[in-house]
Amino acid sequence: MSKLVTIYGGSGFVGRYVAQKMAQRGWRVRVAVRRPNEALFVKPYGAVGQVEPVFCNIRDDDSVRAVMKSADAVVNCVGILVEEGANKFADVQASGAARVARIAAEEGVGQLVQISAIGADSNSPSVYARTKAEGESAVLEHFPRAVILRPSIIFGQEDGFFNRFAGMARMTPVLPLVGANTKFQPVWVEDVAEAAVRAVLGEAAPGVYELGGPEVKTFRELMTLMLELIRRRRLTLNLPFAIARLQGSALDLGSRLTGGILTNRLLTRDQVENLARDNVVSPHVRGFRELGIEPTPMATVLPEYLWRYRPSGQYSAITDSARNLR
Repeated sequence: MSKLVTIYGGSGFVGRYVAQKMAQRGWRVRVAVRRPNEALFVKPYGAVGQVEPVFCNIRDDDSVRAVMKSADAVVNCVGILVEEGANKFADVQASGAARVARIAAEEGVGQLVQISAIGADSNSPSVYARTKAEGESAVLEHFPRAVILRPSIIFGQEDGFFNRFAGMARMTPVLPLVGANTKFQPVWVEDVAEAAVRAVLGEAAPGVYELGGPEVKTFRELMTLMLELIRRRRLTLNLPFAIARLQGSALDLGSRLTGGILTNRLLTRDQVENLARDNVVSPHVRGFRELGIEPTPMATVLPEYLWRYRPSGQYSAITDSARNLR
C-alpha cells in the first residue's frame, strides 16, 4: 500500500502545492483543515481517493491525533498572519506546532516537516516572529530529527503579497509602503513545496533550512518590478515606522472595540514590527543548495499571473501592438 502523509493546513497557499507534489510522488495524502468542504479542490490532485480533505482543529489533541493515525510522515503548514477569533499566534504557531510534534513522536511517525518563516526569533518585538520561534523550539524538543523550513516571502499564483499590491495599484495612484528599504528574498511557492517533499522523502538532514530566492530586493524595488509588469505608473510612498506604528495600533484598537467583528487586515502593529527587519537568508545556514534545488527567479513566474492587473488584462500585448500601428 502507498505511504500516507498528513498535511496540516494542506489547503493553504503552501500546503496545496505540497499536497499536489506528494500525490505526484505516489503517496496518499490526508489534507487536515478546519473546513474540509472548502478544500475539495485538492481531490483532483491525485487518483480517486488518493487525496482527501479531513477535518482537524490544530488546537485540540484528539483532533490532531485522529488525522495522524497510520501516517508515515507529517507536514505542518499551519500559520496565521493576523489573529482572528480563537486563532491566536500563541495557540496556532507555538502550541499548535508543539502539539503536532509531540503527537507525531507518540504515534511513531517517520518524518516531520515544519514550515516556519525567516525572522523567527524568540527576542523579536513581533508576536508573530516570537511564536514562530517558540514553535520551532517545541518541534525540535519533541521531534529532534524534524526538518524546519524557513522561507522568505513567498510568491506564486495565489500569493497575498504581489496580488495584494497589484490590486491596490488598479485603484489608487499612490502605494504607501511601510519599510520601503527593508530587504526581502522572495521565493517561489513551488520551490518551497519541493523542499518540503524532499524532506518528507528523507532527502534532507534534520535541522533548520532558510529558503530564499536568487534575488535580494528592497520593498520599493519589488513594487517597482511589480508596477513594470502590470504596466502602471504609481507613486511609491515610504511611510515612516513611527506613523505606521500609530496607524497599526489604531486599526488594532478598532478591531478590539468591535470584539473582533471587524478584523484588522489592513495593517497591524505586529506587521509593522516585522517590516522593520530584513527578511533574507542568514549567512552560513543550510538552504536550497543543500537540498539540491535551484531557486526560481521572479521574472520566470510573476508575468504568468500578474498580467490580469494590466490595464487591458490578457489583451495588453495586443493593445500595445495596435497602438504602435497607428
